[in-house]
Amino acid sequence: MRDLLVVQNLTKTFKLSKKQQRIEKTKLKVKVAVNDLSFTTKRGEIYGLLGPNGAGKTTTLRMLSTLIKPDSGEALVDGYSVTKNPTEVRHRIGFLTSDLKLEPHFTPNYLFDFFGALQNVDPNILKERKNHLFNKFGIEEFKEVKVSNLSTGMRQKVSLVISIVHDPEIIIFDEPTNGLDVITAKTVTDFLIELKNLGKTIILSTHIFSLVEKLCDRVGIIIEGRMVADDLLETMTKDKSLEDYFFELYEIHGGNDLWKTF
Repeated sequence: MRDLLVVQNLTKTFKLSKKQQRIEKTKLKVKVAVNDLSFTTKRGEIYGLLGPNGAGKTTTLRMLSTLIKPDSGEALVDGYSVTKNPTEVRHRIGFLTSDLKLEPHFTPNYLFDFFGALQNVDPNILKERKNHLFNKFGIEEFKEVKVSNLSTGMRQKVSLVISIVHDPEIIIFDEPTNGLDVITAKTVTDFLIELKNLGKTIILSTHIFSLVEKLCDRVGIIIEGRMVADDLLETMTKDKSLEDYFFELYEIHGGNDLWKTF
């Protein structure tokens, strides 16, 4: 299988305000969020970015999704550059993050059609996809309910189906089960497996070992913005648990300050 996503030496820094310097207990005026990060994923693969909070996972996914630009480095999605061909990239990816806030005054029905039109999905295909996804995730009976009146779990499911309204080849999830009840979380993880079986490439960030062990083919471990390990899950867990493997690397590359963020 060819590499569908190629990430080459991505680096991203952010300027810190005086308030942020106090919060981070540093005198540095610039924070390196992602530091020379590289990895690849193949078609039909689930790739997990595993790391503590603040490690740079979300920043990495935002660069891959063309929401922010890297300071240096490059990423190619199906051959298209995230910096030079952002429109082409957006047509090929779906991005779901807990930061996505749906307009509270609109309904799932309206939002699905709206984002489908933005992605130039054929109306007949859009209708079929909405019928399939709304029934699969139990949204159908709530399709005319305003987002503000939906439960947290239902809003997450609506966000998920909207993120894949255009049937993208690469689906990027930032903490896909964060804040969900166990039933909704299982619905989401089962769907990720189904998408993989359909040949989709999935990238997810998480700090949950069990989620990685259940879903992922390959794992990249990221600590303080750096990729410290990138291998098949079965290789990482050949002689020890993923948790033990992670904390061995953490002791080498992390530091005591990270314990409070994990």
